[in-house]
Amino acid sequence: MKSTSLSLIAGAVALAAVTGFAAVTAPDDGATTVTKSAARLPVERSSLLCPAPGLSDLAETQYTSFTPAAKSGDAAEAAGTAELSSSTAAKDDEKDSGKSQSKDKKTKKADPDKPVVLLKKPGKPATAEVSGADAPALVGTATGPLAPGWTAQQTTTVEAGDSRGLLGVSCTAPDTDFWFPAASTAKSREDYVHLTNPDDTAAVADIELYGPDGTLKSDVGEGITVPASSGVRVLISTLTSKAADDVTVHVTTRTGRVGAVVRSADSKTGSDWLAASTEPTGTLVLPGIPADATSVRLVAFAPGEDDADLTVKLLGKTGAISPVGHEDLHVKSRMTAGVDLKNLTRGEPGSLLLSPADDGKATPVVAALRVVRGKGANQEVGYIPATGPVGAQATAADNRAKGSVLSLTAPGAAGTVKVTASAGSKGGTPVTKTYEVPAGTTVAVTPPVPAGLKGTYALTVETQSGGPVHASRTLTIPMGGIPMFTVQTLPDDRGTVEVPAAEQDLSVLDD
Repeated sequence: MKSTSLSLIAGAVALAAVTGFAAVTAPDDGATTVTKSAARLPVERSSLLCPAPGLSDLAETQYTSFTPAAKSGDAAEAAGTAELSSSTAAKDDEKDSGKSQSKDKKTKKADPDKPVVLLKKPGKPATAEVSGADAPALVGTATGPLAPGWTAQQTTTVEAGDSRGLLGVSCTAPDTDFWFPAASTAKSREDYVHLTNPDDTAAVADIELYGPDGTLKSDVGEGITVPASSGVRVLISTLTSKAADDVTVHVTTRTGRVGAVVRSADSKTGSDWLAASTEPTGTLVLPGIPADATSVRLVAFAPGEDDADLTVKLLGKTGAISPVGHEDLHVKSRMTAGVDLKNLTRGEPGSLLLSPADDGKATPVVAALRVVRGKGANQEVGYIPATGPVGAQATAADNRAKGSVLSLTAPGAAGTVKVTASAGSKGGTPVTKTYEVPAGTTVAVTPPVPAGLKGTYALTVETQSGGPVHASRTLTIPMGGIPMFTVQTLPDDRGTVEVPAAEQDLSVLDD
C-alpha cells in the first residue's frame, strides 16, 4: 500500500466533535471547591474530515463551509480561524488490487501556503471548486467563533461513466468506531472505505465485514496503517472472496482516530456516499425518503449477542403505517439483514421508524436505506443512514436556488422547529421560517431561500419545542434525464458542550 499525505483543511472549519471538559483544582490556600449546575457553552475548537472525491476525471466537486451566526444574529468579534488549505499531496493512497480510475494522470502537488477556502465570519458560506480525480482528502480545525456548529459539505457531480451521479457527504468528525450497513461486495458494486487521519501520528484501523450469514473472514482488513495527515481508501471486495448484496462494514481503530465514509458505485444505479449510521441503539429513525422513490431497501445489523426483533413503520404525511408484508424485521445476531420495501412511499414522502417489537427488550441495532429514483437507464441511488435528532441545532451546508427538500419527522411527540436560510455565498439576505411537525408524521417542505440569493446557502434547523425531531435534506440536480440526488441527515451539530461550574468552599477549613 502506497502512502501519501493528505490535504489539510487548515485552520478552521472543522466539524469535529469536540469534547469539552473543565478541570477543578484546589486553590493555593488549600480550600476545596464544589460544583454548581453545569452550563452549556459554545465549543472553542472543532475538527473535520472530508474524503478524497477520487472518482473520475469527469468529477466536479464543490466544497461548502459554514458556521451559523451567533444567537444574537451579530457577527462575532473574537478572533478565530477558518481556512481550508491543501498540503503537499493531491491524492489519497489506494488499496484496491491495482485498480485506478485515473492511471494516466500524474499526481499534482499543491501549494501548502495558498488557502483554498477562507471562511471569514459566521452566517455566510464560503465555497471552493475542484475538478478531476486527483482532489485530495481534507482535514482541518475551527477555532473561536467559527467553531460552534461548523459544518462542511462535499458535493460532486459525475455526468457519465460507472461513477456517474450526484455524490454528497457532510464532512465528518474523527472518531474510533463507525458502522456502515448497506454496503456490498456484489459484482455490480464497487464500494470503497475512505479513511482519513487528521493527526500528526499514524493511525491503525481494522475493517470487519458482516454478510447475511455472519462474519466475512479476512486478514487483509486488519491493521491498516493510515499515515499522519493522510487518507487511505480500501476496496472492500478485495477484503473477502465472498460476494454479498448486503454487507455491514465496521471500522475501528487500534491507535489514533480517523474519519470514515463509504463511497458506493453501482453499474446500473450510479454512485453516492454512505455515511455512518448512528451508534447502535434500540430505536432508529431514517428520515427523508423521497416521494418518487422507485426502490427502497432496508439493511440492518445487530452487533451484540442477541437477535433483534423490530417493528417497521413508515411515518408519512398523515401518520404511521406498517408496510404490507414487512411489518416486522428479525435481525440475527452479527448477521446482516436486508429487505426490499419496493414501492414503500406510494407517491408520498416519508421516514422509517424501527422500534423494538417487544417493549421490554430493546436490542441495539444499526441500519441504513438504499434508495433508488428513476427507472431503467435513468436510475440514481442515494443512502439514508439512521440518525440522531436535530437537538439544539443542525445544518445542511450546500443548498441551491432550486432542488432542496427538507424532511422533518417527529417519531414521538409533536415538535416545532425554526429553519434559517443563511445569506448566500455571493449575496442574499437570511430568511427564517417555523414548521410544526405533528406526532408520528413526516413533513417534507421546500425550504426557505434567502432573499436575493446569489451562490449557495446553508439551512440551519433549531428545535423550538416538543420533539425530538429528526431531519434530512435531499438535494436534486437533474442531468441528462436522470434525477441525480443525494441525501444528508441532520443530527445535532454538538456546537455546545456541558461545562461544570465550580466555586471555592472555605467551610471545609473549619474544624
